Amino acid sequence: MVQTAVDLANTLRPVKGEDALETVEQLRDFLDDHPVAEPPSSAANRRTGPRHLTRADLAEVRALRETLREVLEQANTDAAEAAALINDGLRRSRATPVLRSALASVIATLGPARLGVCAGPTCRATFVDLSRNGSKQYCTRTCSHRASVAAYRSRRSPR
Repeated sequence: MVQTAVDLANTLRPVKGEDALETVEQLRDFLDDHPVAEPPSSAANRRTGPRHLTRADLAEVRALRETLREVLEQANTDAAEAAALINDGLRRSRATPVLRSALASVIATLGPARLGVCAGPTCRATFVDLSRNGSKQYCTRTCSHRASVAAYRSRRSPR
């Protein structure tokens, strides 16, 4: 569930100017790739067949994505504001906070420093750090490797 939140936040790549949630079809593809586990009581009440998604659903998910990005971007620098954003979102959606509220759970158990934005200079992807030592700085190994190579080259270049 935490990875789904991070993946949703990363459908917007502000540095590259890319948005992978511009159409209802893209939303459908995202939801197909990220099935949501439901408690047994709500699974029984679910409609059968694929859900009909609308532009309103797309707008709602895009608004949620903005909040997720804000939480992930601020978690390391302003934990109180990140918690306030999560709590406000839970209140607006009338959600009852439970352990399944993944971002809130990570902040409560591991601390807000475990959420962040990639340190790569050309990347603003978000991540959740579930490592033992909590030292993750980059969204992927690719970004980490790119930064390592750039640092190596800058040390090796003649001045």
